[in-house]
Amino acid sequence: MPVRAVVGAQWGDEGKGKVVDLLAQQADYVVRYQGGANAGHTVVNEHGKFALHLVPCGIFNPQTINIIGTGTVVDLDELVKELDMLQSKGISTDRLYISDRAHLSVPSYPRLERMAEDSRGERKQGSTLRGISPAYAAKALRLGIQMGELKNWARCETQLRELFASCDELLVKLYGVDLSTQDTDLILERYRAYAERLSSYIGDTLSLLAEAVRQDSDVLLEGQLGTMRDLDWGIYPYVTSSNPLPGGACAGAGIPPHRISSVLGVVKAFSTCVGAGPFPTEQDNDIGRNLREVGREYGATTGRPRRIGWLDAPALRFAAKLNGFTELAVTKLDTLDGLPTIKVCVGYKLDGCSIDYMPLAADLYRVEPVYEELPGWMQNTSLVRSFPKLPQAAQDYVRLIEGILGAPATLISVGPEREATFRK
Repeated sequence: MPVRAVVGAQWGDEGKGKVVDLLAQQADYVVRYQGGANAGHTVVNEHGKFALHLVPCGIFNPQTINIIGTGTVVDLDELVKELDMLQSKGISTDRLYISDRAHLSVPSYPRLERMAEDSRGERKQGSTLRGISPAYAAKALRLGIQMGELKNWARCETQLRELFASCDELLVKLYGVDLSTQDTDLILERYRAYAERLSSYIGDTLSLLAEAVRQDSDVLLEGQLGTMRDLDWGIYPYVTSSNPLPGGACAGAGIPPHRISSVLGVVKAFSTCVGAGPFPTEQDNDIGRNLREVGREYGATTGRPRRIGWLDAPALRFAAKLNGFTELAVTKLDTLDGLPTIKVCVGYKLDGCSIDYMPLAADLYRVEPVYEELPGWMQNTSLVRSFPKLPQAAQDYVRLIEGILGAPATLISVGPEREATFRK
């Protein structure tokens, strides 16, 4: 049985949650391997519409074991809110496990992130302000607190007081924040209640996954954000603080690299981006605004309108080199239904010369996209449920994406509902 990594091929928001929700109907395990509450996966199924930020999207299959992996950072307020929401809808969370080595994201971190973002002035990076970068920074500085510590509250309380004191010192001395109204004891009391509630979820997930792999169970590794937001390979500094790539999946979930049998790249039929940074094919015009409304392109976490652009082949080829996609899921194809013509960026020019590499952010701002124009299909595809039933121009467009990424599209999506995603 496969260990399949599900990875975003673009800037995030490609529809990974929808794809994982579908594939989880046959999966034994789903593992969220990196990131935190900074990005949401939207799922629409027979239970309703959900935006999940921490809980894996396999939670809707009562037979699937769901794991919040070691590579994640866990906002306890958000996690408990999600658990309450799921349970109120009749969704069992009994098969959810949290790695005892995952790190806590504490309330001080969003404040630190907001202060850092505000201090940048016009150079803001478009952070979601959920405290993700301070959480990973604290982890790298060896100041962080692992989830397993919640199972020993006396020890954890001491660690939290020390961490809060360190964060408070930064907030006061570096940013001049007034903390006179902050009640640390109240925060700790809330966290003590969380510790009691979450203790049964927390444990050794490495042994759990090692046994799953040994038994050839079907494992999905659920990535967050996309390739262009990877900390090392993305458009730095407009990146997340973890690694959404398959290599990050190995470390973040605890899976040996050679056991990943396939990498499914999720690619939206056009490009979207949330936050600041270079976005070469951006359409800040009527076309972009129309696609945003038709596709309901607003952030699941922040509600911010997404920036809209044409499909970017250089960015996709870059993603293919990094991820080694073995299969693809093409999403939001129906959003393009009303366009008489569709543009695809097939290359970049920098200072008048064609380039065959992904430049650093400062130069990516300056590239000139080279476009090819394709015929649209001007037909409603939202009710189509098989590839041969798609208009010929839509089929050709999917094959174009397959050629760019060098992998077959095994899934096509023409709507948010689970049944609107079908196998090619």
